[in-house]
Amino acid sequence: QVQLVESGGGLVQAGGSLRLSCAASGRMFSTYGMGWFRQAPGKEREFVAAISWIASNTYYADYVKGRFTISRDNAENTVYLQMNSLKPEDTAAYYCAASSLDLDWIVARSGRPTMNDFGSWGQGTQVTVSS
Repeated sequence: QVQLVESGGGLVQAGGSLRLSCAASGRMFSTYGMGWFRQAPGKEREFVAAISWIASNTYYADYVKGRFTISRDNAENTVYLQMNSLKPEDTAAYYCAASSLDLDWIVARSGRPTMNDFGSWGQGTQVTVSS
């Protein structure tokens, strides 16, 4: 397993940008698929974006596609989520997650990864977007 620590959350006005980082400790980070999920108060945790380890393919939920970008730096054991054109409805706690599974195969089979596909989670970082 890997240990994950998120950072970069904060308060931003609508239309602004934030970049979240997720630092991973542990061996073989480059062999883990990585994902971001978010959870707003009173709502279930939902998928945001993921990046596979085999081909670094990226996957996005429709509600962030074109605004958010996930990337990874295997040399730094870090995954990023660049969030642009933020909206008040993006307000949530954002969680980084790691998967030892083949996310490319999971997406081909199911359309998107789910929480059950990820075995390690960070503590979360709060993103608040004001209108």
